[in-house]
Amino acid sequence: MSEAKIRIRGLSKAFGPKKVLQNLDLDVPDGQSVVVIGGSGTGKSVLLKCILGLLQPDSGSIRVDGQEVVGAGRREMEEIRRRFGMLFQGGALFDSLPVWENVAFGLLATRRLDRSAAHAKAVETLGRVGLPAATADLFPAELSGGMQKRVGLARAIAGEPDIIFFDEPTTGLDPIMADVINDLIRDLTREIGATALSITHDMASVRKIADRVAMLYDGRIIWEGPVAEIDASGNDYVNQFINGHADGPISFGQEQAARRA
Repeated sequence: MSEAKIRIRGLSKAFGPKKVLQNLDLDVPDGQSVVVIGGSGTGKSVLLKCILGLLQPDSGSIRVDGQEVVGAGRREMEEIRRRFGMLFQGGALFDSLPVWENVAFGLLATRRLDRSAAHAKAVETLGRVGLPAATADLFPAELSGGMQKRVGLARAIAGEPDIIFFDEPTTGLDPIMADVINDLIRDLTREIGATALSITHDMASVRKIADRVAMLYDGRIIWEGPVAEIDASGNDYVNQFINGHADGPISFGQEQAARRA
């Protein structure tokens, strides 16, 4: 396995009495796609927010290319974040901005390009996700859900990041469009040579975009390995989750309690 691009050790985060992450360890190898799976309320989004510096962990270490994220100052964190791209679960597009400004938002905000160059870059990037140039001047409300997801993906890759995060990338999409998005994620991530970290409960997506899979349960990574080995993990929790069985060590009551907490 290649050297870790992101190295997490002993990560813990609680909200009051609810312990969401508990001494979690995870490596994301350089140039690979790691997908974290787990049920709703198990802490997948909290993990991403800790890596992005949006939440401060209670303890532990998060290193990106050896640089510590936990406790980093504002300017240091801004520099680290410039290396990230992000596809949000709900798209998180700005309704008041045309599509091209959504795609080029990070480039404009950091003044890496002027507006003319940013528009050209946005049009080029939209083409990479299969959207015509005319899409650039539309507004998000004029787009279908699948098109909005593609625009979100275009924004995630517009700055040619070396790390991309995908938060439930196929949520709300029909199976055909979900497969289109999975293909785009896989192909574009490889094309730009990025390291990818995704969180999802969609096993079709996992099998399409992952090199490695890690299962989060009870605040810890309870199994991790190549995606090709997930069906023979030998882990009862993993087997129940990937097969969608009601019976097993993960009870419906536990999942409901996690959502309420």
